[in-house]
Amino acid sequence: MNILRYQRYPQSDLSVALDRLANMREEMERVFESPFGSFFRPLGSLSRWTPAVDVYQDKDQFTVQVELPGLKKEEIEISLHDGTLTIAGERKSPGTTDQSFRTERFYGKFQRSLNLPALVDAEKVKANYKDGILTIVLPKAEEAKPKQIEVSVS
Repeated sequence: MNILRYQRYPQSDLSVALDRLANMREEMERVFESPFGSFFRPLGSLSRWTPAVDVYQDKDQFTVQVELPGLKKEEIEISLHDGTLTIAGERKSPGTTDQSFRTERFYGKFQRSLNLPALVDAEKVKANYKDGILTIVLPKAEEAKPKQIEVSVS
């Protein structure tokens, strides 16, 4: 996160100031979602982990990629309800009886919910899990796709 010196903006530059505020909010959310930021969470959430998620979009679909190393496909649950995609599951601890010298990996249940900004065709959603990466393709509903409007000359 970069530290920026406070600057006063004229009223016309309000959008620049709001963009900086939005960027700062995103940076803070990343801090609290990172493994290092877990110390800032309430004590009840220290045992939970949050897998990394990337969401891409083009004119026809959304593509969601989730890092879930070490899980079996049977341990992953995906649901879509009212424009919210939910990915849940549990990564179980290996359960070794040896005392740990150092443990950095997170175990336990997780749940990520993503609100999609456009309607999707739930019947055509596909999910693929390979090499620890879950890829979900959500085709946009026809009414959500952009339409080209032709301009006529009169």
